[in-house]
Amino acid sequence: MNRLARIAQSATPATSVLFRKNAYGRAGMEAFLRDVLALANASVDGPRYIITGAEFDRKGRKRLFAVDNDDFSGKPAYQALANDHIEPPLKLRYQPVTIEGERIGVYEIGDCQDRPYMMRIDFSETLRRGDAYARVNNSAVKLGRRQLLTLFEKKFRDSISAANIEIGFPGSIIHKDHTIETCSLTRLPSVIASSKLQELIDAKERVEASVANTAVARLTHARLFGTDSPYEERSTDEIIAEMQQMELKHRDQDEQFLFNQRSRELQIVVLNQGEESLQDVSLKIIMPRHNAFHIAEKLPKIVRDGKYFSRTPAEQADYPAVTLRDDSVQISAKLETIEPGEPADVFRVPLRMCVDDSLKGRRIGIQYTLFAQNLRTPATGKLRLLLR
Repeated sequence: MNRLARIAQSATPATSVLFRKNAYGRAGMEAFLRDVLALANASVDGPRYIITGAEFDRKGRKRLFAVDNDDFSGKPAYQALANDHIEPPLKLRYQPVTIEGERIGVYEIGDCQDRPYMMRIDFSETLRRGDAYARVNNSAVKLGRRQLLTLFEKKFRDSISAANIEIGFPGSIIHKDHTIETCSLTRLPSVIASSKLQELIDAKERVEASVANTAVARLTHARLFGTDSPYEERSTDEIIAEMQQMELKHRDQDEQFLFNQRSRELQIVVLNQGEESLQDVSLKIIMPRHNAFHIAEKLPKIVRDGKYFSRTPAEQADYPAVTLRDDSVQISAKLETIEPGEPADVFRVPLRMCVDDSLKGRRIGIQYTLFAQNLRTPATGKLRLLLR
């Protein structure tokens, strides 16, 4: 029997546990949101639970009522409904369990440390934006201004100031600047392949359209690609079209060159100088995008016997989440907890980058924002990469 099944079997109605005879279904969405709010705002520690398909009679005996399997299909989308209507975000999952031969449902609401939880947008005339409920004596009670102020004041007292958080590059002290060595990218495989095709085009254009043109093209092709590569008569437009596909054709080789052979690694650390641990931490950094500034979106493939093999999902999951925008690079990483006193690495696997020496002497700004469940306000600031 799994953990949720044991909870459903042994629990009784309490401030943190609500029993409901029937599944909510599409007609019960308002009741679902109100119950989730009430449990999330309840004055208890740890997870909270809604158990559907079970109730207690007047004599305190538990009665079970099977929940239809369709209720767990994602229609209605209970988790999405909560995410859309309740703020701040909370962790919610819903799954079936079987006890005494009956299938019932268990909602688990994660440890709610960011109270008060409130309606983010209107759901109905009776459940509006800003509404909040708390479970008191096994009932959902609507919170008034005084109760909300009390929760906000407690949240402020219990939170950590962003002034206690220092973010930077690792070293004997935490640095705000970090030097990155540049390198020449003229030997990038796709660049070499494109330059050969450009030379072939130049050779074709140096002679008139004649038999000699074919002869010159053949000789040039043999010099550039070797005699083992058979010559194929192609027009200049066809060669240009092939050049436009070089980056795609040589993607694996380029990634090996950039992010294995010439790679520079980047790590960022967070120092919590407060007295309490930071909970549910995430960091987002943004830097400008440049065609001579390359950041790996994922770890490059592994080469064995001249063949390329993808990394395992577990290996890739340890690498930071990298998103390339038109004008920026956005990187995010998730950390569960940061204890006070010692710098903590942000990336489980350092970020990989490669910078062309055309950018030597430039400075790249990095904007960061650190979020945490118990951080009073996000910690923000700027770092710099010095390209040498």
